[in-house]
Amino acid sequence: MQRKYLFLFLIVPLVPLLVEIFPVFAKAPSTAKIVFGANRGQDRDIYLMNPDGTQQVNITNHPADDISPVFSQTGEQILFASNRGNPAPRTWDLYLMDIDGGNVQKVFAKPAIRIAPTWSPDGKRIAYQRMDPGGPFIYIATMDEKKEERVAIGAGPAWSPNGTEIAFVSGAPERKQISILNLHTRKSKVLFPAKPVPSWIPASVAWSPTGDRIAFSWLHRVPLKDFPETETIYFVNRDGTGLLQVIDEAGPWVVSPVWSPQGDELLYMRHDGKAEWSWQIFRTDLVGGQPEQLTHIGIWNSPADWFDPAYALQVSPQPQLLTTTWADVKIQD
Repeated sequence: MQRKYLFLFLIVPLVPLLVEIFPVFAKAPSTAKIVFGANRGQDRDIYLMNPDGTQQVNITNHPADDISPVFSQTGEQILFASNRGNPAPRTWDLYLMDIDGGNVQKVFAKPAIRIAPTWSPDGKRIAYQRMDPGGPFIYIATMDEKKEERVAIGAGPAWSPNGTEIAFVSGAPERKQISILNLHTRKSKVLFPAKPVPSWIPASVAWSPTGDRIAFSWLHRVPLKDFPETETIYFVNRDGTGLLQVIDEAGPWVVSPVWSPQGDELLYMRHDGKAEWSWQIFRTDLVGGQPEQLTHIGIWNSPADWFDPAYALQVSPQPQLLTTTWADVKIQD
């Protein structure tokens, strides 16, 4: 995933490669938008829609698979994973495009299997999952590709809103746990569950906009293979306490939580019971109300990120402010 609060405008460093990647800034959405992945044909593409599910638009429309899109902090660009551009067998890597799907650029010149990107709050770096010999690893890289650093063993990184930590999924296949990487010390520790009990947590954890909770889907009834439909959404506090089930496990299978920028709503995928890989996107109000179904077609619809310009500070580029985040400003108000 994913940064669910939005931050001060970022000045583009004067680095030649970065100029190639960011030749011209695209226009950010003027209204709130959700970006998601969907399979409505032969492959997976990236779509935009309004928060109420209207105006669903395919912005990639490419014969390859395009997944895991995330908005830049200003909403002008989308970072995503794709298996396009390589001779068969195709391999996954990271790409950047304008909000309308144009100006697609490969992020890295040196190929590797990279997926599941997430932006740092200041927009200068990204974290992602990279497949190397020995399993999946978490990497951090600067957007000018000057430095690519392996920082942890695991999958599905999510950068914290204050920029100091990365949450990710670690552990053996049927003993998954959520871990936290401290970016100052480069040390990781397990957050939840504390012990490696039989457990399945997909690599799609999500920080709340205020950084005090993490949302995730969790399957813990054993044997795991007999109860897949009981996987549902939970919250846990940043310190590993306060486990809260958000969606009743008695209902349909639910995965892939995404916070609203305000932190008062949640998107998720819900199995519709039609086929093994038939999923639709729902939206629920965390302070009450009934879930609302946003997508109704396709065999796979996966929410990825939610941008709202109301939560992006409209300021001129000011280098001295690049370390200040919208979350910090909000706390001071």
